[in-house]
Amino acid sequence: MIPAQRIRADTRYVIQLPEPDDFGFWRERARALVQCDVPPDRIAWVEPGGSGDLFGRGDLRVPSPPADAPQIRVSRRFLQLAKNAALHSDPERFALLYRLLWRHQANGRVMEDKADNDVRRLEDLDRSVRRDSHKMHAFVRFRVVEDEGVEGSGDEHYVAWFEPDHHIVRANAGFFVRRFANMKWSILTPRLSLHWDGETMREGPAAERGDAPSGDPAEDLWRKYYASIFNPARLKVGAMLKEMPRKYWKNMPEAALIPELVAGAQQRESTMVDAGTLEFEERPETLAAIDKAIHACRKCPIGELDNHAVMGEGPQDAALMIVGEQPGDQEDQSGRPFIGPAGQLLDVHLERAGIDRGKAYVTNTVKHFKYVQRGKRRLHQSPNAKEIDTCRWWVESERAIVQPKLLLAMGASAARGMLGKTVSITKARGTPQMLEDGSELWITAHPSYLLRLDGEAREKQERLFDADLAAVAQRLAEMADS
Repeated sequence: MIPAQRIRADTRYVIQLPEPDDFGFWRERARALVQCDVPPDRIAWVEPGGSGDLFGRGDLRVPSPPADAPQIRVSRRFLQLAKNAALHSDPERFALLYRLLWRHQANGRVMEDKADNDVRRLEDLDRSVRRDSHKMHAFVRFRVVEDEGVEGSGDEHYVAWFEPDHHIVRANAGFFVRRFANMKWSILTPRLSLHWDGETMREGPAAERGDAPSGDPAEDLWRKYYASIFNPARLKVGAMLKEMPRKYWKNMPEAALIPELVAGAQQRESTMVDAGTLEFEERPETLAAIDKAIHACRKCPIGELDNHAVMGEGPQDAALMIVGEQPGDQEDQSGRPFIGPAGQLLDVHLERAGIDRGKAYVTNTVKHFKYVQRGKRRLHQSPNAKEIDTCRWWVESERAIVQPKLLLAMGASAARGMLGKTVSITKARGTPQMLEDGSELWITAHPSYLLRLDGEAREKQERLFDADLAAVAQRLAEMADS
């Protein structure tokens, strides 16, 4: 580094980044340059393979900040967006990040100006990177090959090919390690390759499409499954192409069936209507539309009772989505989720864990109160598996709109509503499960279960409940900082 006292006012700096996705390197250099009062127009940020000729003989050394350099001011929102934006393929992204960091020092609220061109561009980069990561999570398809590490061993190794638009491969390695921890796999891309042997992650050089296998025997089964679950009544070709662009089709065995399935969709829909098996219309696109639809829903016996549908509530962009079983008597009367005894107990434990309920989206797996009448009282009854599975349409619609990073399912019914299968709370709690959209599902007991206990049994279960919520709070904080 250049000693602070030797910095000249007209010095131009060329910063060579070791990797195109090295946000940590950029942050360290950017902090030093800001503390040395070096304005954005005197810095060129150059990726590997790029040219540093912009400033001719620009100085490659970063100055050392003076001892009395001011502390760097930066907002949490800027850091959240910047970490993602740094993975974009735009060659000007690091210059944009430095310009906004520089402006932060004079205006700590610059990120609040939604009309600002730099802020809008940063948000666009972040959005594109998140979309690319979602595509990687959704469209990577592994093909099985024999593990060449041990000749004749018959060990299976899974290989996938993916073509990212941005520098997202390293950043998403953890997702695949968590989801396929017990597999040996490789993900090959034109940028770099990832290799997981069940214990250690290795990086490899860029690959070509021909380096990945083109198919395996399991793909016939996958194609049959995809064809069997294809619902022509929910077909929206434009939306499908937006979410699953054609560039990914060649990596997906089921994609070969799409033209034929689309062509026959109208006839298949007519057949379903004639047979009386068409269950739902198109998925609602707003929370208000879901609210209206669930009040008219009579797809299961619960909806035929003398009750009222209860919609979820909370911010539409909440990072946390809390899912319970069904409304209770008080919720049914008020039209709001979790305001009865179980909800009041939940509020106590959320506050204890440092989770702000007002920032979470709170809802239930089943939207109507299931009960049996006993005189003037309505006694709660648990929904059965078919009723939960029928109502999944609505909670999945809420989730698709809110797009939470983390879901907390409370109780076995809520867990089934999220996973489509029954799980053991004892076995599932405390360990996150990755969902297909990249969000995390955490499972715990329902607070109504705690209300049915007393003495040492309740104390024990409340400790477990508190531990689950504390883990969720910690994970939310990690997500906010990442």
